[in-house]
Amino acid sequence: MSKADPSVAVLETPFRVESIEQTAAPAGSDGVWCCYVISQGTNQITGMRAGSRSQVAAQLDEMVERLNERRVGKQRAKSSR
Repeated sequence: MSKADPSVAVLETPFRVESIEQTAAPAGSDGVWCCYVISQGTNQITGMRAGSRSQVAAQLDEMVERLNERRVGKQRAKSSR
């Protein structure tokens, strides 16, 4: 029995927004900021963005959509070999 390649399993897993939380502004900045986590399986992207929760959510939705489009492109490239 062959074991599945973990890198292939990650490519099959879509990115998604895990959390968005309002946080204190970074040093030297002001205004409303949010901390976010985007996940793809066990991989995580953590970051901060300026804006209200709804503004940041809209930005992250677009980011996740682009990440997933790139992910699908990589899957197609591998399957065509």
